[in-house]
Amino acid sequence: MDQAPHCYRHPDRETYVSCSECGRPICDECMTFAPVGIRCPEHATVGTPRGVGTPRGTAQRVARPVRSGFVSHPAPATLVLVLANVAIYLITAYQGNGPNLPGGSLFNDWLLQGAAVASGDWYRLITAMFLHGSLLHLGFNMLALWWLGSIVEQALGTWRFLLVYFVAGLAGSAGALLLSNPLQPTVGASGAIYGILGALLILEWLQTGSLAGPAMTLIVLNLALSLAIPGISIGGHLGGLVGGIAATWVLTQTRYARSPLIGPGLVVLIGVLSIAVAYVRVENYAI
Repeated sequence: MDQAPHCYRHPDRETYVSCSECGRPICDECMTFAPVGIRCPEHATVGTPRGVGTPRGTAQRVARPVRSGFVSHPAPATLVLVLANVAIYLITAYQGNGPNLPGGSLFNDWLLQGAAVASGDWYRLITAMFLHGSLLHLGFNMLALWWLGSIVEQALGTWRFLLVYFVAGLAGSAGALLLSNPLQPTVGASGAIYGILGALLILEWLQTGSLAGPAMTLIVLNLALSLAIPGISIGGHLGGLVGGIAATWVLTQTRYARSPLIGPGLVVLIGVLSIAVAYVRVENYAI
């Protein structure tokens, strides 16, 4: 785990979040979700039209250094995940039948299918997260990942974000097998992305004390679309959402625990349970 700085208002609290305006580290209690980035209390209204919110003069713009390069990117893991998904799609499009009909050996070896999982291909629970069925499928998922992932990664820190992402993806794969025909091939990063939506819901609740905010609105709208559009794995979306909520709640509730390994260890356990659920579901389908 990386060595975390401490909130400038609560020195006893470790945090991976810094104000996008002044760069000072801030904890869950101090962060405010702004239209661009996360801000500290002093800069929560920077850019807000005069007469709206805090009275004039309360917050002033502070100059900060311009960061450049991959290492200093505010959400490096999100960037890598997006690039990896795009690169893998290009490979499957090349091996398949063109830009909108991916296929080939990589696609077939990585897609989620119950009989293959039951026969020992456990890795498909993860690799299916990097496959997409069309350009539109890829585009929607990568847009959501970039938009939501950048916010959540800055709030949780890179390693915790990756932990939530992959555990939510595992929970999504388990949900897809559990609630759908396990012999039906399934692909897509949607389960993991729904997990990021779940993470955003928990972070918003910690900040505002309410679940009736923008995150819940996004979740309801996306679930409604999932139900309305045929061919979408409802189980994958619900499983990822539950996994992301559970993993983020565990990490935020144990962040100040005596051992820094307690939270991540419990999140890994959620991933293990997801794998166990998947295997129980498909054990009778082994080839």
